[in-house]
Amino acid sequence: MSTNAELMQRRQQAIPRGIGNLHTRFLAKAENAELWDVEGRRYIDFAAGIAVVNTGHRNPTVVARVADQLQRYTHTCFNVMAYEPYVELAEKLNRLAPGPTPKKTMLVTTGAEAIENAVKIARAHTRRSSIIAFGGGFHGRTLLTMSLTGKVDPYKTGFGPFVPEVFHALFPNALHGISVEQALASVEKLFKYDVEPSRVAAIIVEPVQGEGGFYIAPPEFLQGLRALCDKHGIVFIVDEVQTGFARTGRFFASEYAGVEADLLPLAKGLGGGLPLSAVVGKAEIMDAPAPGGLGGTYAGNPLACAAALGVIEAIEADKLVARSQAIGERLVARLRELATRHPCIAEVRGLGAMVAMEFMKDRAKLEPDADIVKAILAKAAEKGLILLSCGTYGNVVRILVPLTISDALLDEGLGILAATLAELAPAA
Repeated sequence: MSTNAELMQRRQQAIPRGIGNLHTRFLAKAENAELWDVEGRRYIDFAAGIAVVNTGHRNPTVVARVADQLQRYTHTCFNVMAYEPYVELAEKLNRLAPGPTPKKTMLVTTGAEAIENAVKIARAHTRRSSIIAFGGGFHGRTLLTMSLTGKVDPYKTGFGPFVPEVFHALFPNALHGISVEQALASVEKLFKYDVEPSRVAAIIVEPVQGEGGFYIAPPEFLQGLRALCDKHGIVFIVDEVQTGFARTGRFFASEYAGVEADLLPLAKGLGGGLPLSAVVGKAEIMDAPAPGGLGGTYAGNPLACAAALGVIEAIEADKLVARSQAIGERLVARLRELATRHPCIAEVRGLGAMVAMEFMKDRAKLEPDADIVKAILAKAAEKGLILLSCGTYGNVVRILVPLTISDALLDEGLGILAATLAELAPAA
């Protein structure tokens, strides 16, 4: 069997350099919250495939659903010959989505595709063209979703020009001095300086910014955006691609604010490891596009639909919403204890099991420290722990453990993180 180094050499010859790799290990096996590389080395997974395997690697319920579907059929294209798993999944998502308004669901394949379709639906419904997004937000890597994304490096560097009529407002961030009032005022300023509200089709926001640094939108911010959208007839899109499916201690993060989105793009945790995404929305808005205006060859693939039905079953049967809350409390308590020993940790924040530490060279001056984050990821991997980074300045370590992880394994991983910080981070 090839070694990690041999496979990395082959990868460099065969795959473009633009496809980055955070780690230089190659996976051979995964089970629940543990990984083994091709050389037999074991790792604890604090990444969950970027919040994809919330129900754990190879979850038995998900595997059984997919295996059963594999014996029946794997593809027809739903637009050509429909099948029940697509309908059943849409019914379940319609019931799970927050808010009392009747819902409808369309299925596609990737998070970016869900965002693209949400924008299409909003434009069809309003007959308007402009979109407002937020600085630090991430919505995908296609031309439109890159345009919506409020983070240049590495997602937008060298890829312009971008889609016109996309505007960015401020996202609230207490650590960096942006209040909810200032963030909402920045939207109002766009109406004065850049685009009249009658031309705005949608406002799109993440309830917790993912790539932007795990900054949590205060409930009053989402409520304020909902009110602005209602006032001006704008479609309110809440991007729950990373925050959905029990990740934040609720089934959907927007439940904390008590707001009902007009359109709810979903992906990542939905498919439990298989590529699947969705747009769930108010039925009247979802019906705006004409027949044939929505769809795709692989949209709502039967195997992926079966996996998603297994994900929902596992979340409910194993009480993973409550488990996410318990994991988050355990993580935040331990990380805040570490922050008292390492002043370079400027803040620990989290919503359920979506938790992050932000690192600064100088906490008083809020000078981001991306170098120590890179070092932490590399050293932790050497010790057997897989972590992720994020943040507009690359100075945030994010933790996204599978929600099925045991307390013993969670504590083992936190022990590795503590040992890593003891080696690399200045002590108080």
